[in-house]
Amino acid sequence: MTKLLDQALEITRSLPSDAQDDIARIVLQLAGAEAATVILSDDERSAIAASKQAAARGEFATEAQVRATWR
Repeated sequence: MTKLLDQALEITRSLPSDAQDDIARIVLQLAGAEAATVILSDDERSAIAASKQAAARGEFATEAQVRATWR
């Protein structure tokens, strides 16, 4: 293990457990040992559900609305 990685892990030990888990996931992903995991908030889950329902109803943004968003 390099000195830099050892230093990073030592600092990580002093962080709250949720921050340690976030860092661990990133390290595992960079090492190729774990697929990327995205944890969604309740608000994000609701927004995705609403978007899927709107798409099922055929409600899509017009080209002008999309252009306005990108401006």
